[in-house]
Amino acid sequence: MTENQGPAHKKDLTRRRVILAGGAAIAAAGIGAGVVATASAGEEKSGNSKTSGEGEECYRLTSETTEGPYYIDADKIRKDITEDKEGIPLTLRLKVIDSDTCKPLKQAAVDIWHCDALGIYSGYESMSQGGPGGGGTPPSGAPTDVPTDAPTGTPTGTPPSGGPGGGGGGHSEPTDDERYLRGTQLTDKHGYVEFTTVFPGWYQGRAVHIHTKVHVGGKMTDAGYEGGHTCHTGQFFFAESAVLDSARIEPYSTSTTTRTTLTEDTIYDRSGVTGGLLKLNYGKGRMARGVTGSITMGVDPDETNDGTGL
Repeated sequence: MTENQGPAHKKDLTRRRVILAGGAAIAAAGIGAGVVATASAGEEKSGNSKTSGEGEECYRLTSETTEGPYYIDADKIRKDITEDKEGIPLTLRLKVIDSDTCKPLKQAAVDIWHCDALGIYSGYESMSQGGPGGGGTPPSGAPTDVPTDAPTGTPTGTPPSGGPGGGGGGHSEPTDDERYLRGTQLTDKHGYVEFTTVFPGWYQGRAVHIHTKVHVGGKMTDAGYEGGHTCHTGQFFFAESAVLDSARIEPYSTSTTTRTTLTEDTIYDRSGVTGGLLKLNYGKGRMARGVTGSITMGVDPDETNDGTGL
C-alpha cells in the first residue's frame, strides 16, 4: 500500500470519541453459557466518557502503537487468514468509526497480522521466538536462554522495552515466503470487517496481541489496495483470564516460552478498550470450540499514523 503523506488536518483532541465496544456484546453462535473476558479491575475502563446526541456512549481516540518489525504489506484481501494453522478458532469482529463524529468509515482497508499458537510469525519463521522450545533464532540482542518449565500466570524477568519480537524496533525484512495469519479487508457501509483466524500464542517479552492498521483514501486495483494513507496503527490485547484458559489447550499447552502478562506488557497502555483491549466471548469450559473477539476502533481519517515513528 503506497502512502500519500500530505499535511494532516489537526482536530480538537477533546472532540475525539470512540463508541465503547462493550456496549453491545457480540456472542459467539451456539456457545450456550459463556465467558466474557475483560481485564482486571482498573484496566477495562476507557475513562473520559461522553454521551453523544444520539444517545451512544463514546470514548477517546483508540491508542496508536508501534508497527513492530514483522509487518508485510502483502495486500492479501481475504476473510479467512488461518491457512490451516492449528489453534483455537477466533472470529475477530472489528468496527471502524471516525473519532470526531462517531460515524462509521466505509471502504477503509483494515490489516491484521499476528503470530501462531506457538509464537511464530509468517514471513519471519527463522527470527520468531516461539515454538515448543522457544523456536527459531532470536534477533540480535534478544535473550538466548529458554525456560523449560510450563507457562504459568506469573512471568519471570523484566520484558524488554518494546521487545524485539513484534512490539517495537525497526522493520525487518522477511526471511521466508509464508503469509499465514495475515490479511486485509475493506469495511462495509457500517464500518465492519470480520476475520477468521486462530487465538494467538505468546513469545518472549510480549503479552498476547494482534497487530492492526487502518488505511483510508485509497482504492482497490488488480495489485491490491493502493494509494491513500495509514490513519491508524495499533494492537489488540487479550484479558489474562482468557490467555490462561488458552494455555490449557493444545498446542498452546506445549509451549515452554516464558509468558508476559498483560499488566507487564510494555506496549499496552492500561486504558482498556481505548488501548485495544478486546471483548471476548466463549463457552465456559469449551474455549477450544472457538472464541469471538470484538472492538470498535476510533480513528482520525485526516491524520497519518503509520507506527514507524513511535
